[in-house]
Amino acid sequence: MPYRRLPNTDNARIRALKTAIEKSNRFFRQNVISLDIQKLEYMLRNFETAQIRYKDSLEAQASANRKFQRLVKNARLYISHFIQVFNFSVIRNEIKKDHKQLYGIDPDNFTVPDLTSNDSLLFWGENIIRGEQNRTAQGGIPIYNPTIARVNVAFSQFKDAYFAQKTYQNTTSRQLDNLSQQREDIDATLILLWNQIEAAFSNLQPTERLEKCKEYGVVYYLRKEEREKEKKQLNSNENY
Repeated sequence: MPYRRLPNTDNARIRALKTAIEKSNRFFRQNVISLDIQKLEYMLRNFETAQIRYKDSLEAQASANRKFQRLVKNARLYISHFIQVFNFSVIRNEIKKDHKQLYGIDPDNFTVPDLTSNDSLLFWGENIIRGEQNRTAQGGIPIYNPTIARVNVAFSQFKDAYFAQKTYQNTTSRQLDNLSQQREDIDATLILLWNQIEAAFSNLQPTERLEKCKEYGVVYYLRKEEREKEKKQLNSNENY
């Protein structure tokens, strides 16, 4: 005997609910569904809107992320290059070793810090820009190739995009939460609907009852052994 299973995709949920509504509107004299059809239509519209908004938000986030990743790469390149040039200047005694502390860099450490994460880029970008400004304000010779101004441009673009990306992520998360809540409501409603539909056709023979329920959007699945049995029967008929 086939078993009933709730839809597992949003499109399937929409299709199931829409089928029940359309069938009820077409045959309004049949006492199959007692739920308020107007409320079901309102629920359906809200769910379709929530699905669209989530997809739009996800696409906007993905599009912005592609641009953001280019800015991340550019900022990492400039920050890393600046720190390397700065370290070489210290090694050549063009800049005092103690001045590294202005940048938050260990005076005895001449390696480039880990810049793989966005947080590390934010941390070191702020540090070297502030450090270079403080050092040159004390009369130090500015570093060129790259200048701190060029580093600042790349870093500012990254920073703006970073916080914009956070906004996109938060928006997408809110849309997903809203959609997830509506999924639960839709599923609970479908259970009530399908119970009513099955009850309305309970006096019919099993095969006819299944077909009538399917017409109203109820989804049935065959178990594995039932699928295999049906397949064998089809093969037998074809061979015959």
